[in-house]
Amino acid sequence: MGLRAGQGVLRRKPIDHIEEPEGAAGQQLTRVLGLWQLTAIGVGGIIGAGIFTLAGTVANGKAGPAVLISFLIAGIASAAAAFSYAEFAGLIPKAGSAYTYGYAVLGELAGWFIGWDLLLEYTAIVAVVAIGISGYFGFLLGEAGLDLPAWMLGAPGTGPSHRVDLFAAVLCLLIAYLLTLGIKNAARFETIVVGLKVLVVIVVIAVGFFHINTANYEPFFPFGVSGAFTGAATVFFAVFGYDAMSTAAEESKDAQRHMPKAIMYSLAISMVLYVLACLVLTGMQDYKSIDPESGFSTAFKSVGLSGLADVIAVGAIIGILTVMFTFMLGVTRVWFSMSRDGLLPKWFAKTSAKHHVPTRVTWIVGVASAAIAGFLPIGEAAELTNIGILLAFVVVCVAVIVLRYKRPELPRSFRVPGMPVVPAIGVCFSLWLITFLEWQTWVRFVVWFLVGLVIYFTYSRRRSNLARAERESAGGKSGEARP
Repeated sequence: MGLRAGQGVLRRKPIDHIEEPEGAAGQQLTRVLGLWQLTAIGVGGIIGAGIFTLAGTVANGKAGPAVLISFLIAGIASAAAAFSYAEFAGLIPKAGSAYTYGYAVLGELAGWFIGWDLLLEYTAIVAVVAIGISGYFGFLLGEAGLDLPAWMLGAPGTGPSHRVDLFAAVLCLLIAYLLTLGIKNAARFETIVVGLKVLVVIVVIAVGFFHINTANYEPFFPFGVSGAFTGAATVFFAVFGYDAMSTAAEESKDAQRHMPKAIMYSLAISMVLYVLACLVLTGMQDYKSIDPESGFSTAFKSVGLSGLADVIAVGAIIGILTVMFTFMLGVTRVWFSMSRDGLLPKWFAKTSAKHHVPTRVTWIVGVASAAIAGFLPIGEAAELTNIGILLAFVVVCVAVIVLRYKRPELPRSFRVPGMPVVPAIGVCFSLWLITFLEWQTWVRFVVWFLVGLVIYFTYSRRRSNLARAERESAGGKSGEARP
């Protein structure tokens, strides 16, 4: 007998056996990442778009010098959620992050909802960051006096004769290729590049500090206080790279100890650098003159430091690659985990025999993000992000409260302090920031959500591993009952 409508949507993955091997041959990941490699992946996902791209975009059009407040608000909300992620990462060290946590605590439909949403959100973030890198690439070309054909320099509508942002699209494909080479090789590259990126940010802060004009901080709230909150909702995805990093828990050598530490270390390092960088950017140049796409390069050029501006542009291109790496890693691991659980076709969960990574989904995500980066302006691409991440934060914060009180005996290598106040703050901040998003974001989210519901109730609900286990169990009991 088939499953009745609604039956099974609350079934949960058993936490008690979460460490048992999952998946058949060809559906396994390898544990090779250490603490500092994980931290580097987290920092790589957090620092990049926020400093090199979004800081200028938000300062110029939404918040002015109060972009500093935007990052602080987003950081507080992110920190409250980070504690919840850290507790889950130590308790459930499996691929999938928020998807897996939601599935284990709140049930299959909640897990599907978050996982399906993250597939779009993470892919769009990869595209947004690629477009941001392309802006710095254009800056360097202009400085070198090179004149490439206009058709390849931006998405339609972003400039005269623009047809495709070719550089951004190619970058997405290159990151996909890097991830197919195996997590150990890819993580080694990520660690080196993150070190270079942090060095560039420190140089920017140190040199820029001596060129601050405090008059540029007036007015501090040119768009009103609401502008700072609107800016916070926009930059939010720049302060939660640890979320994507936590999807690699199944590839960590000691996930229960290292994942919580890596989450907290990466967020702390990144927020300090964000605050200092925003002070320098808005202090060096009037917010109305900040270039939305290559803010720091143009700011240094405005004070006569063109040479350093070129170095920053190069550093931005290299450094923002790590953001693309972290989020493409995240979306492929969420997709892999959902497919291995049977919620999506298991064909997607097939891993490379040589490198033990989900090559199929990696290339699909690479092509999809390349298409978004190539043909959508950065503003429209950015609207595809944020709302799903904020809702994922809500789910994780609620789930950590529920599990703490339902299963207090479970061994936790990290415990959220101030329970339940801290995760509740994460819930409230996330819901509050959602209200500042544009209505177009809601429309896209609802459409994607409805498509997901159709797929879940027509395919996933009946084909998930837990659904099959239920049918096998029911069939066994029925057979035993026969005379």
